[in-house]
Amino acid sequence: MTTIQGTRAPSSGRTLLTPRALLVRGLLAGLVAGLLAFAVGFAVGEPPIDDAIALEESASASAPADEPAADHDHAEGTAAHSHASSSDEAGAEGHSHGESGPSRTTQKTAGLLTATVVVGTALGGLVALVAAGVMGRLGRPGRRIRPVEAVVLASALGFVAVALVPWMKYPAAPPAVGSGDTIGERTGLYFAFLLVSVLAAIGATYLGQRLWSSVSPFAGVVGGGLAYVAVVAVAATVMTPVNELGDFPADVLWEFRLSSLLTLAAMWAGIAVVLGALVGRLTAADDADRARRDLAASL
Repeated sequence: MTTIQGTRAPSSGRTLLTPRALLVRGLLAGLVAGLLAFAVGFAVGEPPIDDAIALEESASASAPADEPAADHDHAEGTAAHSHASSSDEAGAEGHSHGESGPSRTTQKTAGLLTATVVVGTALGGLVALVAAGVMGRLGRPGRRIRPVEAVVLASALGFVAVALVPWMKYPAAPPAVGSGDTIGERTGLYFAFLLVSVLAAIGATYLGQRLWSSVSPFAGVVGGGLAYVAVVAVAATVMTPVNELGDFPADVLWEFRLSSLLTLAAMWAGIAVVLGALVGRLTAADDADRARRDLAASL
């Protein structure tokens, strides 16, 4: 049976802390986090989306009848802008002007719920696998990172590298913002910066571990953090900015972007709390099982 490196298996070689056990719990935690993100997104994310749609429709109605409305991006919050983990924007995807598409009510309820649950479940499984990978490997000899600590670390790094930093450079935009002609370019820029952020986080973690084990924990944390900030700062400076706001109201835009960040934070926090609790219980059960087996072996 595959075990997590750094977790001492009992004399029989059996342990409850397997990658499969963590993955199952990660998927469950992600499902719960997706439901939490749906609640937050529906409460704080949908009102600014409705305001943006109303502004868009008002502008379209006031345009001359013989002048076609300018292309606009209705998918900015989801696949088009690649903010899939920010599922409150999912409700803005392709809102219908006709009878063929899903209604706005369907988008903001069933559509948003589906998006947050799917993304949350996937992220929960990913966090669990990352935690399984670093568990027992980070830290110093005699004080390796514990299972719950690995979950918290993986969740925190994931939120920063996958959600927060990309949001700061290329935040999501509501309907009526952005040209449909540049959606491919904007999507490519977002994915490129996301990749840089994730790779920088991986490299910073490796550097931090080396400094932690060879110098001190303080040096590891500070050195790794500064390395990450330096890389993403250079990338953010070099990469092309996106500014297609036009005369869109600043208050509605800020409410939308803040709600997208709150939804992201709710999802990642939900994963950390729920998965941490589940892994904590599993660790306690594993310790108790190991103690019983060691006692039986000593008799």
